Amino acid sequence: MIRSIRLHRPGGPDALTIDRIDLPPPGAGELRIRHAAAGVNYVDVYHRTGLYPLPALPAVLGVEAAGTVEAVGPGVSGFAVGDRVAWAGLPAGGYAEARLLPAERAVRLPDGVEPVAAASLLLRGITAHMLLTRVHPVGPGSVLLVHSAAGGLGLVLTQWAKSLGATVIGTVGSPDKGAIARDHGLDHAILYRDTDFVAEVRALTGGRGVDFAVDGIGGNTLKRTLDAVRPFGTVASVGQAAGPIPALEVTEIGPRRSLSLSRPSVFGYMADPATYRAAATEVLGRVAGGLRAGPVTVLPLERAAEAHRTLEGRGSGGVLVLVP
Repeated sequence: MIRSIRLHRPGGPDALTIDRIDLPPPGAGELRIRHAAAGVNYVDVYHRTGLYPLPALPAVLGVEAAGTVEAVGPGVSGFAVGDRVAWAGLPAGGYAEARLLPAERAVRLPDGVEPVAAASLLLRGITAHMLLTRVHPVGPGSVLLVHSAAGGLGLVLTQWAKSLGATVIGTVGSPDKGAIARDHGLDHAILYRDTDFVAEVRALTGGRGVDFAVDGIGGNTLKRTLDAVRPFGTVASVGQAAGPIPALEVTEIGPRRSLSLSRPSVFGYMADPATYRAAATEVLGRVAGGLRAGPVTVLPLERAAEAHRTLEGRGSGGVLVLVP
């Protein structure tokens, strides 16, 4: 029997229950992974509330974790008991002491990369890989706007974009969060509660606007972000922490603005095994090379509901990690 955090029906944080479940030996093509750390992501909230329904309930939440191989199923090569590995994506199952995982989803941890670091960075890193190399390739001279720049994804995007030679402007909710973001390379922090971020972005770019904006907030922020981007620039909508994505007419994107609007899915990106492995390998290489998650709050597995409350309340910069 293993301890797990399961969802029996959609609801608030209290819908997460601590259950003991049987975990059989791994089947063909599977590994049994003993988790050392599991990342907490906003998509877990979407799964919990039913906004993004899981295939079946009850279900264990969590879409990234790291740990050790403790059993190898028939037909699996390239892995042995004791190997340190991480994984990200679907099927969910991170909020548990152990899980069965298709072997093709496991990626070896480089020497020096600890499970908490991997569990706090892998999914966000793959998202950054998708955004900065596929959705809108970024390089020297690129100017980005990143909303929630002190959040988990914001800090990763900032560091990665800076390593590619870009200038990064970010919105933050407080001076303390601005300091966190600047410590991770942010060039300009905009206190969105006190300042019109569109006007500030225009001022910082000489009226031109940014080349690429990444919005995980949703609600009215997405519509306003369109005005912060230069003609023929790109806006990526990657979440809706503040509310549903608004309906947008095509005429709101062009011809006056002449923008590209993207709604990319990191799970769709990871669905291709080759893309997933290439992105995950690069992310873990960057973690070994110094990519940081920012402040990491580590909580025991049984405090998953508390982690969700903190995440939804936007109460901390950085990321949350559960440990069994």
